[in-house]
Amino acid sequence: MTEGFDGQKRETLRRFAAVGAAAPFVGTASADDGGDENETREAIRGYVPTTPGAHFSKLRDDLRLGTGEAQYHLRKLEEAGAIESEKDDDYRRFFPAGRFDETDKRALGYLRRETPRGMILALLRDPDATGADLASALGVSRPAISAAAADLERAGLLDRTDGYALTEPERLLTLVVRYADSFDAAAVAVADDAASLVSYDP
Repeated sequence: MTEGFDGQKRETLRRFAAVGAAAPFVGTASADDGGDENETREAIRGYVPTTPGAHFSKLRDDLRLGTGEAQYHLRKLEEAGAIESEKDDDYRRFFPAGRFDETDKRALGYLRRETPRGMILALLRDPDATGADLASALGVSRPAISAAAADLERAGLLDRTDGYALTEPERLLTLVVRYADSFDAAAVAVADDAASLVSYDP
């Protein structure tokens, strides 16, 4: 590992450790942990609530950790009851313990996938968008849209009875607004326009 990369890793860990130190999680790093171990664990404790639903590889890469290092600290934090994880197809996704219900976890998992997230964002902006509209907006093929739509339908997030309709748009919009910075620029743009996307029907 080069000195430059090591310095970047340390800065990344310190930034998230500052969040983790203030996080209202149960379970903390053991007093027996060394300084580096404590900093790494606190960084994960800061990262998970700001990027809920991130899978193992993303967490590892974003925090510049080694695979074994990440596995070790994640296991310790799960054992301490600070975080929890769930298998999502080929991915294991991590969440702060006790914060999200099962629907939120499924929604966050799909918001972390590029094509489903793009579809959700497009449908939040235009509930009448067709498959062709979505394919054009996302720059993907119609079969890719159909496959993602089938996944979203199985997750209970999309109804394909008559076109494409999000089943819980308010919940999805809330998650997009809350965690927009952890997704992408398109999510940030939707979050910025959230007020105009909410319909008021007293």
